[in-house]
Amino acid sequence: MKIVVLGGTGLIGRQLVAELAILGHDAVAASPKNGVDSMTGAGLLVAFAGAQVVVDVTNPKSFEDDAVLDFFRSSAGNTAAAARNAGVGHLLVLSIVGTDRLQNSGYFRGKLAQEQALADSGVPFTIVRATQFFEFLGTIAEGHTREGVAHLPTFAFQPIASADVALALAHPATSQPMNGIIEIAGPERAPLAEFVATWLSAQDDPRGIVPDEGAGYFGAPADDSTLVPGEQARLLQTRFEAWLDRQTQKADA
Repeated sequence: MKIVVLGGTGLIGRQLVAELAILGHDAVAASPKNGVDSMTGAGLLVAFAGAQVVVDVTNPKSFEDDAVLDFFRSSAGNTAAAARNAGVGHLLVLSIVGTDRLQNSGYFRGKLAQEQALADSGVPFTIVRATQFFEFLGTIAEGHTREGVAHLPTFAFQPIASADVALALAHPATSQPMNGIIEIAGPERAPLAEFVATWLSAQDDPRGIVPDEGAGYFGAPADDSTLVPGEQARLLQTRFEAWLDRQTQKADA
């Protein structure tokens, strides 16, 4: 089966392409690097020719609020139109757990707009909402650091390894469309501050850490229910400490 992965050269995309290839599928990595740009629509029809499934794991270059919203609306519209014209039978998009609950965040508003455009596209679809990646913890630390001190939120967090996200995406990508939402998450839940503090310690990062109940998530108010999955979520296997150990081994190799 031909499966096109938009954003196929990024963190999730390249791992998903590899996983689909292992499963015996014709997995095509599509990105601006090889002339396929969902934001402008360039190259989409050619890339989608003969494809049964398109998986969208794209991200904008700018994370400014208006730019994010414009990217996801334009990208979703162009992707859906090209998929209809090419006869694609299944559109699968990677989104975020809590997208509908964190609408004070410009990025999450953009993701919800993308989800809505997909659902309204007329193409059979599946939305996979994942919790935040372990690989993003450094960015979270930076985004909450002021004058050398990380003011870290204390609300509940349940992050996931990007490799597990790719593994989890491979199943719906090779299954019938659900016309609905799947949630995936890591196996452990704890305050966000604990995950980031452990990551900083593993990096021998000297910055101070202050747990801050009022910190929110990059300025958007959040609580213990905002970014964690529901009871029906699929929990993947990789534990945080095991993932950290592997990162250390890679760095030492």
